[in-house]
Amino acid sequence: MTTDNLSHVPVTEWAPLVPELTVSDLARSLDIYTRLFGFTLNYTRPGFAYLSLGRVQWMLEQAQADGGWQTGPLERPFGRGINFQMVVPDLDALHDRLVDAGYRLFRPLSSETYMEGDTPHTQRQVLVQDPDGYLLRFTD
Repeated sequence: MTTDNLSHVPVTEWAPLVPELTVSDLARSLDIYTRLFGFTLNYTRPGFAYLSLGRVQWMLEQAQADGGWQTGPLERPFGRGINFQMVVPDLDALHDRLVDAGYRLFRPLSSETYMEGDTPHTQRQVLVQDPDGYLLRFTD
């Protein structure tokens, strides 16, 4: 990754909520997020990247020596107590890329039914941790 600003695919509509994850190695995270997880790099500047996957929008920021906006020490796994559920355009293709690359699955591809009152909702999902340990739940 160069330090030049890059715009690959312009964002035409900004999501009202966009997680920004602090990462220990931005280049490594960008590789995993684009090559394996299937995200598109929309924009980057030194120490920062803006990504999307379908309607999901996502930001990654390189951890800063001065702590930046960190509210406490970063200890692996990052993001303890949170998981990010994302509906993805092609769960099977994502799963195949992960398996082919030997990427560790936190939970294997499965179908789960969740109740909303008396209404069951079934979805397929696979859970992985990104390079820093953030828990990602990809669904269809």
